[in-house]
Amino acid sequence: MRNKGAVIFLTIIITLLCIYYLSFTLVSRNIEQDAVTYATEESGIVDSYKKQKYLDSLWNQPVYNLFGIEFTYKEVKENQLSLGLDLQGGMHVVLEVSPVDIIKGLAANSEDPVILKAISDARQLQKTSTSSFLNLFYEAFQKEQPDGRLATYFASAANKDRFSINSSDSEILEVLDREVEEAIERSLIILRTRVDQFGTSQPNIQRLQGTGRIQVEIPGADNPERVRNLLQGVAKLEFLEVVELDEVLDQIYAINEFLIKDEKTKKSLRELDAADSVEATDDDKSLEDLLASDQDEDDLEVSDLEDILAQDQEDEGADPLLDSQVSPLLSLARGQGLIYDVKDTAKINQILNKKEVKALLPRTVKPLWDVKPIRNEVTGEDLLQITFVKVGRGGKARLTGEVITDARQDFDERASPAVSMQMNASGTREWKKITAEAASRSPQGRVAIVLDNLIYSAPGVRGEIPNGRSQISGNFTLEEARDLANVLKAGSLPAPTTIVEEAIIGPTLGQMAQNQGMISILAGLGIVVLFMIAYYSKGGLVANLALLFNIFFILGILAQLNSALTLPGIAGMVLTIGMAIDANVLIFERIREELVNGNKLKEAIRLGYEKAFSSILDSNATTFITALILFVLGQGPVKGFAITLMIGIACSFFSAVFITRVIVEWMTKKGDDSKMSFVTPLSRSMLNTLNIDFLSKRKIAYVFSVIVIAIGMGLIAVNGLNLGVDFKGGRSYVVSFNEPVVATDMRLALTESFENAGTEVKNFGANNRMKITTAYMVDDDSEQGGEMVKAAMIRGLEEFTGKKYTPEENLLGDETFVISSSSKVNPTIARDIKYASYRSIALSLVAIFLYILVRFRRWQFGLGAVVALFHDALFVLSVFAIAAAFGLAYEVDQVFIAAMLTIIGYSINDTVIVFDRIREYLNLGTSTNTLKTYNDAINGTLNRTLITSGTTLLVILILFIFGGEVLRGFSFSLLVGILVGTYSSIYIATPVVVDLDRRVKKSVKKTEPISKEGKAPAPATA
Repeated sequence: MRNKGAVIFLTIIITLLCIYYLSFTLVSRNIEQDAVTYATEESGIVDSYKKQKYLDSLWNQPVYNLFGIEFTYKEVKENQLSLGLDLQGGMHVVLEVSPVDIIKGLAANSEDPVILKAISDARQLQKTSTSSFLNLFYEAFQKEQPDGRLATYFASAANKDRFSINSSDSEILEVLDREVEEAIERSLIILRTRVDQFGTSQPNIQRLQGTGRIQVEIPGADNPERVRNLLQGVAKLEFLEVVELDEVLDQIYAINEFLIKDEKTKKSLRELDAADSVEATDDDKSLEDLLASDQDEDDLEVSDLEDILAQDQEDEGADPLLDSQVSPLLSLARGQGLIYDVKDTAKINQILNKKEVKALLPRTVKPLWDVKPIRNEVTGEDLLQITFVKVGRGGKARLTGEVITDARQDFDERASPAVSMQMNASGTREWKKITAEAASRSPQGRVAIVLDNLIYSAPGVRGEIPNGRSQISGNFTLEEARDLANVLKAGSLPAPTTIVEEAIIGPTLGQMAQNQGMISILAGLGIVVLFMIAYYSKGGLVANLALLFNIFFILGILAQLNSALTLPGIAGMVLTIGMAIDANVLIFERIREELVNGNKLKEAIRLGYEKAFSSILDSNATTFITALILFVLGQGPVKGFAITLMIGIACSFFSAVFITRVIVEWMTKKGDDSKMSFVTPLSRSMLNTLNIDFLSKRKIAYVFSVIVIAIGMGLIAVNGLNLGVDFKGGRSYVVSFNEPVVATDMRLALTESFENAGTEVKNFGANNRMKITTAYMVDDDSEQGGEMVKAAMIRGLEEFTGKKYTPEENLLGDETFVISSSSKVNPTIARDIKYASYRSIALSLVAIFLYILVRFRRWQFGLGAVVALFHDALFVLSVFAIAAAFGLAYEVDQVFIAAMLTIIGYSINDTVIVFDRIREYLNLGTSTNTLKTYNDAINGTLNRTLITSGTTLLVILILFIFGGEVLRGFSFSLLVGILVGTYSSIYIATPVVVDLDRRVKKSVKKTEPISKEGKAPAPATA
């Protein structure tokens, strides 16, 4: 083998990288377990607040030392292999930025019936069309006003910098499109800032490309209402005068004096309590001092009270807000404000929110945090500054963002990035007064630009600005200037976000999914390991070693890519275990053929790897294509599945083709054949004498497939498919009870509560856990609408069961029930998901046809493969419909589409193996009977087909049994798909090529019999 050293070097590098990244996961898990232990009360219940306080206390503390490099808990979390929400619980939200308010705003909030009618019609068209809202709006406008022009409604004095009365419709649509795009980016900036302030670890916020939607995932979110308010609240943009630090220095010292006295009082009380209680150990005492949270919101939390009090005695005038010698929590005041370590912001907020502290500050002065951290280059810590600002009565600002008519990224006189903004007439007048006052101050006054109570910039004012046109310059990067310009538009062009998809997963359900996933992986791995040893002897041991490398690489690469491991991702890993063995089966079967042909072991190994390479490459490439399409077009959990599958395919190819060869050649290096074998008594007696005339039965197979598909399609036409929420829209809840309930009775009981809207109730993995899906108020995206649906369900369940609803999972008892998870999908997004699924399947078929056409250079092979794949898809759908008729109603949803694409990839894998052997036999030219050659090729690959399909089926069966209800439909479709994929590669794909190939028809006239061996003779050399 050439480049053996490169393979060994690459394997070592990848292994070390995987160990490096996975080590963070191990450290993180240990810390989280310590937090659980600390927060577990005597009753066995984990206090989530106490657990979070423990983790927060370590957030910026070094917790891991690797080769002298220290990593804080925050850095450990950033590098660990994170779990998806379905494995740990949390909240998944997709928000849509509506362009309606932007259109109205740019039309001067026009109440013109033409604009309003066009918007209303566009909303209706959006329910059935995949076009953008702007295109639908223009389509509706043209229908309403065939000879009208958009400039009539959009050209105004306020928009003179954007439009003129002579602007064409295309120019106006271009500006509208740009403004909508900027609104989406603005919403993304605001949401990122808000979620960061939420205080959760590892939030995931990303834009869903090609849509006006933003996806937010918040692990561990246990207050959905707060999250909804946080994400959907209207942005508040204000301009506030900055109060310099020296103007409030006396008040800060007064606050310092109060805090010192407060701490001394608390110390005295603690000493009295300690005298009356059992003496605690020093370790317990320090832990309590570090992390205990006083229930009184006015109490100050510090990390080492003894140090503070000792310092107090030395210096009665020391200031916790100013002097870093007093407390490690608080850093030294510097510059033009108070700067603190990011980890201390929550504790500083507690101090500033005390009513006594508030009373010591003037009512017109308000402390606000900067949005952008300052990096301390010496310590590497992130610091945040507090700036004091002046507010009016009731905390109101003199000027708000509504007065801004335009803002854009610009350059100042030094060609540095800056921001230009323009205000309307009323804003210009007030801005003139504000800037005049600021400019007259000594030193020069500043005005803070505040969004959602966070300061984005506080530029100095050089002079009065009379015309409302201002330029903000500073130490901006180009990206920061663009972001600030976008932020300034939040007041003038608000773009409300609406939750169009939502999923809430409780921690109990997440933990159950983790356990089911681990069982599936271990059981699937165990079955494959045992089979490979039993069938391939020492060769099986080598294959198993490569399989372990494969799994290790998948986990390590996921951690390196900062991807989350989801339940569908685990399914992809389980599937990879079944499929990864396929390459080794191909190689080992080839080696055994060469041994039968009389080659020595070392030569047989060389030829086996060389001859199998083409088949392995083609089969992996076609499966990778389907996974890539699934990744590009899929969303949410489906994308996680696709990532894992792509990584798994790449890793299995490397480990099976290269790592195993290095090991096998090392074991046979000294010519001792006893160290390596590929045959056992089991494999010696199985599947070696097969000689079946498959192609003569092809018409029977055609008839069988047509009958099954016809029955299935008929049932679908009559009954439809059991579409999941993400394909039809609606709301879904998983409700847990302490005792079994009857699904049909519950559905009848909920019919009245849901006002006869379509409702489905079924068991979800157990007879005391129900999944309730309803279309009640499906078009209402508001939070109030969601609460009404939830309240209606709770009311119906309480009347039906006689039990009471409890929001806390740990309070589930004989007299209560709990909602373990919930999800909501807007009908519009359901339509988009459905169309994206159809596109992904169609695109996969086209891509595979082109790949086969290029690789095999004959259109018959490409068309035969696509016909077989189309057959597989229809066959699986038909089996789903037939199963539903017998009471096994699995949902057709995004995960089902992932299964369908996996089936396509798996089926083409089988088909390519057969086609590759046909191509090889045809190139050998050992027979003039092409039909016989095709039959020989099928028989020649039958060993590999049955072994690979059998092991994969066993693995998927394990997933079906132990994978949990979430993956039940997924694994059922894979079971059916693997069976039908194996069947179609033999009885559909190859027969279609036979019926399309004229050479085969000509050769059938010849009388050459099919050999008893069922195989074409192999050449003497490679």
